[in-house]
Amino acid sequence: PAGLRREVLKLCAEERYEGFGPPLLAEELEKQGMVVDHDTVRRWLLAAGQRTTRRRRQQHRQWRERKPCFGAMVQMDGSHHDWFEGRRAKCVLMVMVDDATNRIRARFFEQETTRASYDVLEDWVRQHGLPGSLYVDRDSIYRCEGQASVAEQLAGQERQTQFGRAMAQLGVELILAHSPQAKGRVERMNGVLQDRLVKALRLAGISDLESANRFLEETYLGEFNRRFGRVAASPLDAHRGIPRNLDEVLSWEEPRVVQRDWTVGCEGKWYQLDRQHEALSLAGRQVVVRTLRDGGVQLVYRAKKLKWKELPSRP
Repeated sequence: PAGLRREVLKLCAEERYEGFGPPLLAEELEKQGMVVDHDTVRRWLLAAGQRTTRRRRQQHRQWRERKPCFGAMVQMDGSHHDWFEGRRAKCVLMVMVDDATNRIRARFFEQETTRASYDVLEDWVRQHGLPGSLYVDRDSIYRCEGQASVAEQLAGQERQTQFGRAMAQLGVELILAHSPQAKGRVERMNGVLQDRLVKALRLAGISDLESANRFLEETYLGEFNRRFGRVAASPLDAHRGIPRNLDEVLSWEEPRVVQRDWTVGCEGKWYQLDRQHEALSLAGRQVVVRTLRDGGVQLVYRAKKLKWKELPSRP
C-alpha cells in the first residue's frame, strides 16, 4: 500500500537510522509492526533517491573449506573502529569466531594489546574450552619480529612473543595469516559488526565501554549467534578441558639470572630469594619472573615457585 510505503520511507529517513542497510532496516521495521521484505525496502529507497548503489572491484580468491568441528579452529582479530560514532574515543573490539559454526565472542578494549588478547581468549576458554588452533594476523602481539638468538637457533627454536609462548604451553596451534583475506571469516564478521553493532549501541544509547561489554554479554551476542550461527559438519566438539593453571599461563614471563647475592632484577624491580632455597644453589642459575594479569609476581625455577621479598631499591 502507498501509505505503508510513505510511512517506511519517512521512518528510514530518521537520523537514528542513518547508515542502516536494507536488511537491518527491515529488521527494525518488523520490530515496529511493519513487515516488509528487505529487497522491497531497497527498491523503495533507490526509487526515492535515499540510497545509491556502487560496483566494487573484484579480486580472485581461493575458497577454503570450513573446519568440520566446533573448536577445531578459532579466528581472532582486533577490529579498530569508531564504534560509538564520536560519543567517546575510538576503541577496539576483540572478536573471536569459530571457523565451523560462526559462533562468536567479543569484548571492547581501549587498545589491541597482549592483555586484551589474553582476556578475550580466557572468555572463550572459560565458556567452551581450549580450541585446537588459533588463526590470527601477523601483528607484533602474535609474531616476533626479532631474529632468534644463537642458543635458540642451536636448539631449533624460533623467537616467541608472550602470546605465542602461552599458546605453546597450552598446546594451541598458533596460525599466522599472510593477508587479511586469509582470515576472511573474522574479517567479514568484523564488517557485519561494524554495521549492526554500531547501530545497536546507538539505539540502546550506550557510550561507554563498561556498558557496551555488559550489553554484549547480556543481550547482543546470544541473539547474534542464534541469527548468524550455523551447524557444523560434524557434531563433535574439538575443544579440550580448561587447564587449572590458565591464569599463570596467560601472563608475562621473563628469564633472569640469579645474582651472587641471591637477588633477581626484572623491569626495574629487585627480589631477594629466601634462604630456604639454599639447597637449590640458585646463584648463577636462570629463573623465570612471571607477572600475572592481576599484578602478582611469581619467581619460578624448574616449575617450582620460589619464596622471595621485594627490595626497596637495587642492592
